[in-house]
Amino acid sequence: MQRIIDNIPCDTPSALQRGGSFGSIVGAYYEQIYNLITNYMSTHEIVWSLRRGVIYGPFNVIYGFGAACMSYVLLKKDYKWYQIIVRAGVLGGMIEYILSFLQEVFIHTTSWDYSGKFLNINGRTTLPFMLVWGLLGLLFVKVIYPFVSSLIEKIPSILGNLSFKILLVFMILNMFLSWSALIRQTLRKNNYPAYTFLGRFYDRYYTDEFLSKYFPNMVHLDEG
Repeated sequence: MQRIIDNIPCDTPSALQRGGSFGSIVGAYYEQIYNLITNYMSTHEIVWSLRRGVIYGPFNVIYGFGAACMSYVLLKKDYKWYQIIVRAGVLGGMIEYILSFLQEVFIHTTSWDYSGKFLNINGRTTLPFMLVWGLLGLLFVKVIYPFVSSLIEKIPSILGNLSFKILLVFMILNMFLSWSALIRQTLRKNNYPAYTFLGRFYDRYYTDEFLSKYFPNMVHLDEG
């Protein structure tokens, strides 16, 4: 039996669509605003830098993936508030850990390292950050999802479905282009020549200087 929030089924693909899309956009601006504040507190300089997982558009795929997973896990049943915090915290920590591991294995880079943080887990996540994920999950389930869904329900279904399909195709191409450009960057740094047209295309247009604007906190492990 489906769980309903504001007359909207919560265990359908629409929940994943809404959660993922909203989470990726909000996550990108959250990270950028957080970085602006922390940088100003330490240097007294206002610096706006991008914090997202793709080159084109204000999308942070980590938050988008996390929000989609939370939509699938947390919206199925009417959990108590503390159950939501625990589940969202564990889920958020797992996602952060796994994505950090995959990035290190396939691209030989890291975008965050919590090795010096309190109660860190192999430098990939921390228990305090997992608590933050839990609180964000509670906020998402109780406030954000019902509000965003009520707004989306006002959009005609044909227009809404078409918009999502266009966004989905765009994001698939965006992720492929962004991540394959990063893989080519790693190969380039290790002196592997471009054997294909695509490799030469990346070397010409997606240079290290270009990519550093979109992934400023990315550290290549080979460079220490």
